[in-house]
Amino acid sequence: MGRLEVNRSGEMEVFVRVVELGGFSPAARAAGMTPSAVSKLMSRLESRLGTRLLNRSTRQHQLTPEGCAFYERATRLLADLEDAERVAGLGEQAVGRVRLNTSASYAHHILAPLLPAFLQRYPGVTLDLVQTDAVIDLLAERTDVAIRAGPMKSSRLVARKLGETPLTIVAAPSYLARCGEPHSIADLDAHTCIDFGYPRAVDGWSLRENGKTVVVPATGRVQASDGESLRRLALAGVGITRLAAFTVREDMSAGRLVPVLAHLDAGEKEAFHAVYLGQGGPLPSRVRALLDFLAEHGRVT
Repeated sequence: MGRLEVNRSGEMEVFVRVVELGGFSPAARAAGMTPSAVSKLMSRLESRLGTRLLNRSTRQHQLTPEGCAFYERATRLLADLEDAERVAGLGEQAVGRVRLNTSASYAHHILAPLLPAFLQRYPGVTLDLVQTDAVIDLLAERTDVAIRAGPMKSSRLVARKLGETPLTIVAAPSYLARCGEPHSIADLDAHTCIDFGYPRAVDGWSLRENGKTVVVPATGRVQASDGESLRRLALAGVGITRLAAFTVREDMSAGRLVPVLAHLDAGEKEAFHAVYLGQGGPLPSRVRALLDFLAEHGRVT
């Protein structure tokens, strides 16, 4: 019975506040406790768990690897507890803040048109949208869901596939009128190819010539950190680029961009996933609402 007398959820909440607020004193103020009481509580928690969660110094507290794992699970458990209380009082309403990390291209071309319908369907959900093409640490960035392009590597993340899209090489008519149109892989050497400025799963453009698939390095004088910037550079006539088809369909329909080397297309496609921390266990209703909505309406083709 002694184990049941321990207020484990209270300990977790104080521990999470120490981590997120950066120390015992701010956590104590937030919890209505004294810093010495927080310090004693943390010592009891570490003693009970039999491991050190925080490396302490006079200026900062740094999570140990065991502390990182405990923080990840504690935040999920506290979110589940909060969600259970909301469900008991409000039914199955999705309520609370969801932090979503996504590329600028997905945000602009897929997500933005859907947001009015999502917010109308879930009036209790607040969406915090962060745009970057960089792969982030969901735990470190306190992110609930991230949209990722490319093949999924084995990790602690759970993924829901949002479809896949062809990769299309395009350029503006103004660029082709000025520099000519390439007709072979060798012709690309005389052109300005603009590509991402960071390593990708396939570092280059896959093209098929003479019955063979060749990965062509797309190094040029201009690089960018996200697909939307590449699209705008191509529209401005800076050079030739390769982008997810869903990002350039409207531009191609309007004639602002035209396909290049379509006869050498290797048929490569890029998958998109919504990923989140966990091992497939129960999710807070606010996170589940966003994931279900994206799976239904936010698919790429």
